[in-house]
Amino acid sequence: MGDPLLLARIQFAANISFHILFPTITIALGWVLLFFKLRFNCTGDAAWMEAYKFWVKIFALSFALGVVSGITMSFQFGTNWPGFMNTVGNIAGPLLAYEILTAFFLEAAFLGIMLFGWSRVSNRVHTAATVLVAVGTTISAFWILVLNSWMQTPAGFEMRDGVAHATDWWAIVFNPSMPYRLAHMLLASGLTVAFLVAGISSFRWLRSDRSPGVMAGLRTGVFLAAALIPAQIFVGDMHGLNTLEHQPAKIAAMEGIWETRNGAPMVVFGLPDEATRSNQFEIAIPNIASFYLTHDWNGEIRGLNDFEHRPPVAPVFFAFRVMVGIGLLMLAVSWLATWQLRRKGHVQRPVAYVLVAMTFAGWIATLSGWYVTEIGRQPWLVTGVLTTKQAASSVPAPMIASTLVGYLLVYAALLAAYIATIFYLARKSADPAGHEPAEPVRKGGATVAGASVATAT
Repeated sequence: MGDPLLLARIQFAANISFHILFPTITIALGWVLLFFKLRFNCTGDAAWMEAYKFWVKIFALSFALGVVSGITMSFQFGTNWPGFMNTVGNIAGPLLAYEILTAFFLEAAFLGIMLFGWSRVSNRVHTAATVLVAVGTTISAFWILVLNSWMQTPAGFEMRDGVAHATDWWAIVFNPSMPYRLAHMLLASGLTVAFLVAGISSFRWLRSDRSPGVMAGLRTGVFLAAALIPAQIFVGDMHGLNTLEHQPAKIAAMEGIWETRNGAPMVVFGLPDEATRSNQFEIAIPNIASFYLTHDWNGEIRGLNDFEHRPPVAPVFFAFRVMVGIGLLMLAVSWLATWQLRRKGHVQRPVAYVLVAMTFAGWIATLSGWYVTEIGRQPWLVTGVLTTKQAASSVPAPMIASTLVGYLLVYAALLAAYIATIFYLARKSADPAGHEPAEPVRKGGATVAGASVATAT
């Protein structure tokens, strides 16, 4: 039935890969909804409320799947990885508890008002609920990324009898990689949502839905993507420099560099071969890797052969290139669409089709980056403290394999249903013949015609 450690790793990877799709959407979509709501409050333009009431349904659907898929991961800490909590539970436990106490309860408490209170509370209260939900999603991301970053670059602790004990919570929370990882992930969430909003809005536009709400969503998505992608490239560069300092083996795997050298080349393409410790069919540009990693054309980059512990090279190498490739495509498409919107007031049909095709491009880029991060720290679960093998349980391979198959089947069905539902809502909302008048929403004790938030179904 295979190696139980490998099966357990695949199972957890499947769970986290499915789960991360939905927080990646809700983190940024909450702020996009707040933008729509504030624009409506400032202008009274019903187009912004039309956009709000469509996208709040997507938020509710994503939030529900994120909560459900997160539960299975907590089970696996006990079933497949008991060594994790046994060794670092004094640190991981409180951080997970902070996430629940400061974020999840906040989101859960005000989500109902945001979704169902539009006709029952004043506009001011409804706006406040939207603010609190958006803040809650970001706080949740903060604590989860604190824990993940600490696992990558642990600090502020000491080991006693094989168990980690906190000595400085400030150092734990603000560990060396946390600021870069947090910024990188928040921007990734923003780009994921920007292309989701732009893609679905383009889909509706191609179906002859020219309602103001569709155009408001399209312009928001495209302009947001165009603004965030340069910021992501800048933060990604800073994150790379931080990783070079604290996890140089990961950088060597990302770049496919086997021998330590000055003026290291950028390997554009190659097939990493761990048996020969070389890249087959390599295409490289001299000195470029040293330049963007050290900002020195002749900077030294340590090679994989210098490290006792090194990650699997091929998955990290290719995942990094997928992430970068999609990022560059996002840059080109978003800037082209921005130029067309500003010049012509709309995107041309070929660009609209490309935006539809890239609706979920953010997911692919995020997962690729996540694989670089997680596979790149192997064989460590907590760098320098706990290996993946040490944390694994003794659950037999057949049991892990059977549950893995079950997870994959359920996740495939849920993912297909999620995507189908989003496009169903987009088709249902498209009404070339005309749009039903929106219901009034209470605003400061009065009502504003033509502005309502549909309850999520």
